[in-house]
Amino acid sequence: MCSILNVPRSTYYSKKNPKKSEREIENEKLKTAILKYYKESKCRYGAPKIKIMLSKNGFNISIKRTQRLMRELGIKSIIIKKYKPTSKKKPKEGLENLLKRDFTTTSINEKWVGDITYIKTQKDGWCYLASVLDLHSKKIVGYSFGKNMTNDLVIAALKNACYLQDISKDNKIIFHSDLGSQYTSNDMKNLCNEFNIIQSFSQKGCPYDNACIESFHAVLKKEEVYRNTYEKYEDAKKSIFQYIESFYNSKRLHSALDYNTPNEVEFKALNAA
Repeated sequence: MCSILNVPRSTYYSKKNPKKSEREIENEKLKTAILKYYKESKCRYGAPKIKIMLSKNGFNISIKRTQRLMRELGIKSIIIKKYKPTSKKKPKEGLENLLKRDFTTTSINEKWVGDITYIKTQKDGWCYLASVLDLHSKKIVGYSFGKNMTNDLVIAALKNACYLQDISKDNKIIFHSDLGSQYTSNDMKNLCNEFNIIQSFSQKGCPYDNACIESFHAVLKKEEVYRNTYEKYEDAKKSIFQYIESFYNSKRLHSALDYNTPNEVEFKALNAA
């Protein structure tokens, strides 16, 4: 055919099988890496965190290019709605808001926040997760999962945090929660006194007072709970444990932490002490 048309073979094959440009080859490598980090996050990461992961692993790429390549791959992160402030209410006497939406810290184990969220199972109905989050590291330092929303549930979560963080009476931690009966109970007050923990409370109708832990539970549900159907309590418990221990604390990048993980921030704080 080439001889009949008087066309050099090299020209014919170069047109039939055009050589890929360096840019195209680079994009293919980037797409492979993007898919890797996206799958490792179980489809939770969007362009900003994917870009950080690429940069940490030697790829020089802009956020716009990351977004474009993700669009070409047809992938995107799970969108999470942000909490907005609501009007302030008059505080109950003796149950003051000491935190006053000041979420700033200088190190770990200064300010903790806690809350309860609901998780549905098919056979066992509603189950409940009580979580304790450190405002400095954003780490879930304690949690408890149960079939009943009792005082024991939140006490177990706070005890878990105190023991795992090796808390002594010298720490003087502020522990902020809502005004739920579990957090205002005498059992909770006694536990806080035992560890010299100072309680602080959101006021009724002001969820933004405890926005950080509300945000964690929203992330948990978007990234893990709503993507699964739990047949029974044990299935949900295993899923929550794996998410917190194997992903959230140890691998999930946080923009508020300069794209470090909670464990990395805690490690730096411990070494700086």
